[in-house]
Parts: sequence; structure tokens; C-alpha cells
Amino acid sequence: MKERLITSVVLIVFILVVGLIDNVYLTGLLIALITILGMFEAKKLFNVEDERVFYFLSFLAVLSVFINPIFIAVVGVLAVAGYVAFYQKDINLISLSLYPFLPLLILFDLYLKTSMGVLAWLIVIVAATDSFAYLIGKNFARKFIPQGFSPTSPNKSWEGVIGGVVVGTILGSIVGLAFFNFINAFLIAFGVSVASVFGDLFESYLKRRAGVKDSGNILPGHGGVLDRIDGYLFGAPLMWALIQAVGS
Repeated sequence: MKERLITSVVLIVFILVVGLIDNVYLTGLLIALITILGMFEAKKLFNVEDERVFYFLSFLAVLSVFINPIFIAVVGVLAVAGYVAFYQKDINLISLSLYPFLPLLILFDLYLKTSMGVLAWLIVIVAATDSFAYLIGKNFARKFIPQGFSPTSPNKSWEGVIGGVVVGTILGSIVGLAFFNFINAFLIAFGVSVASVFGDLFESYLKRRAGVKDSGNILPGHGGVLDRIDGYLFGAPLMWALIQAVGS
């Protein structure tokens, strides 16, 4: 518990410092580093053995700091797909370009198109959804709805999921008023909150399929990078798309 708490404090302080500095290149390099570490963990979960794809996408992740990240993301996905087709490689190689490479580059583009404040809004929604899903689930699991939320994550209850989404949406709607009118803020907060639940579920599925408890061990007491950002890998792309759709 002490190790987990220390790691949490260090991560929070580090993210706050980066957020306060609010420099495009520093933020981009941080996201690139997270992308590389996430792909390093993901290639084990997907059982990807071709190191060339990992190194190629890692290079593109760094390149996205200086070139439009959406352009880089598209190039990455198409290049890996072309490589697989040309050399008749395992189709599983495409996985790394889709998760977590693509979502994290979309996250960086979200920052570039909006502001650090919007990323803070994203964090509020996902963190509130995750935290209150745990707290509410721990105290009310299966008291109202007997069956669990999904066989993929047997410990996740409907009460926890619903409670987490409700709180995440409410808090997210309030914070979102700084950027949008209430209806749009509510729609974005609700969509991102629900997406983050399935981001967490998808990560659980990958770990269950790979037969591991955590995606990695780089974060003492917390497991791997993917264990900490799974909700954002679904939430960020949807927030990006919703903001494009509703405008300001």
C-alpha cells in the first residue's frame, strides 16, 4: 500500500508539473514516451514478436511531436498493414498500431486542437468514473443487480459501473462548462465516461487472454503503464471525435 501511494503521489506531481508548464514539445515527448512504454507492454499481451514493427512505431511516436500526429497515426496504421500484407506476416502485428499507438496520438492531437485544460477535463471524467466505480462497487456490488457486469471482469458489478458513470458524468459536465454549453458538456462527459469503462474492460480482456495480472511492472504498486491509462485509450479518441462533432 505504501509503495502504491508513493507511486501515485509521484505520478500526480509529475503530471501537474507538465500540465502547468504546458509546453507542446514537453507534452508531446511525454505522450511519445507513454506510447513507447505502452507498446512495449502491448506487444507481450498481443504476443507480437516482430521487433521491427515496435521500433518503427516508436520512431513515429517521437516524430509525431514535430509532425501532425493524426497524419503520423494514419501513416503508422497503413504502413504496418502494408508490411503485413506484402510479407504475409501475422495479422496480429497490426494490433500495436491500433492499441495503444493510435489512441495516444489522437490524445496528443486533442491537446493540440484544444488545450491542456481539456486534457485535465478528460482526466477528471476518467478518474472520477474509475474511482467511484470502485468505491460504489465495493459497497453495493450485487445488492440490486445479481449478475456481474461482464464475464471478462467478474469483479466488476453493474452497481459500480452505473455509479461510476453517473458520478463521472456529473463531475465531467460541471468541469465541461468551462469549454462548452451544458448539453454538449453533458454529452461529451457521458460518452467519455462510458468509453473509459470499456477501455478498462478491454485491457482486462487482454490480460485475461495473456494469462497475466498486470500489463507490466514499471510502476511500483500499480503494475504497468497500460494498467493506468486503459480508460484514456478509449476515452480520449471519443472525446476528440465528440468535440469535432459538436463544435464549441
